[in-house]
Formats: sequence, C-alpha cells, structure tokens
Amino acid sequence: MEEKKMKLIRNQKGFTLVELAIVLVIIGLILGAVLKGQDLINNARMKRLYNLQQEINAGVNTYMDKYGKYPGDDNSMNARWGITNGNNDGVITAFTTNCASGAATETCLAWRALRLGNILSGDTTSAVNPNNPYGGIAALGTVAVQGLTTQWIGFTSVPYDVCQILDQQYDDGSPTTGFDTGSIRGSGNYSTATSGTYTLYFKL
Repeated sequence: MEEKKMKLIRNQKGFTLVELAIVLVIIGLILGAVLKGQDLINNARMKRLYNLQQEINAGVNTYMDKYGKYPGDDNSMNARWGITNGNNDGVITAFTTNCASGAATETCLAWRALRLGNILSGDTTSAVNPNNPYGGIAALGTVAVQGLTTQWIGFTSVPYDVCQILDQQYDDGSPTTGFDTGSIRGSGNYSTATSGTYTLYFKL
C-alpha cells in the first residue's frame, strides 16, 4: 500500500518552466488588455465631456443666430412656445445645477428653449439639466468662477485628473487663470489635487 502511494507521488508531474512561462505571459496579456481597455474607456468619457461642452456652446450660438437672443434670456419665448420670457438683457441670468422640470429662471429655461428650438435633444416640456458623462450635471448661465463673473458652461462631479488633463490640453492647466482671461476654470484647485471631484467651467 505504502509502495503504491510512493509510485503515485513519483508519477505526479508539476508544471515545467516553459509551461509556467506561457501561463505568466497569458496572464500578462490579459492584464494588459484590461488596463488598455480601461484607458480607452476613460479617454472616451473625457472626450465625450469635452464634446458635450462644444455641443452646448454651438447650440447657444445656433440659437443666437436663429432668434437673435440667448436661450433663456429671450423675451419672445412666450409668443413662440408659450413659456416664460427672459428679460433680454444680453446674459443668461444665474447658474443652476438642479433645475426642476417646470423651472422658470433663465438658467433653467435655457435648456428648454434649446430643446424647443430643435437644437439640443431632450424633453421639450422640461427645463431639467442634462447629465454629463461622469454622472454629474451640465449647467449654463452667469456665475463668478475664480474671480471672473461671466457666462459659463459647467459640469459637476468631474474627477480631478480629468480636470487637469482638459485644462492642460485646452488652456493653461490652472483652475484660476488661463488664456483669454481663463477659458477653463474650476471650483477648486485641481491642479495640485490627488483625489476628489470638481465642477469644471468652460467660458461661453
């Protein structure tokens, strides 16, 4: 009996070095593919955020070309669509990130006007903000950001590293300054951050 056990043990073979090397190479390839895939997903999401900013910017300019006024600030919206008019003072007043469906402020009505004008897609009966690719909200209007009060397109809940990359690619990398008096700014100092999320603003 004991002799049979010894024979069984001797007959059991382990992996050769070549087999182990092949297994390790396969594992390495799988991990590399997973990491590369994650990079592609992150890059695609970041590109979607920047493209969304461009779409909103283009949408506002298209509305201006079409109707001669800013969406939300337009004082002809009631006659055109039966919704509350803006005061037509040349700016989209306020900056709200949580517009209710029936909100009647300029910052919220801007979204509804863009939808009613067939410029942006979405529910034409609602003034609710669109979402952004990072699970936050897109907002549009006038607010002071890092000392500059003007009209902004803003995105909440953007990861610090995405803020850094976009600011470096399209501005000067600083959340408080930039080319043309800071076309990209942030709700905080993401340039030195190592974690967290920020609201990222693009000057309209």
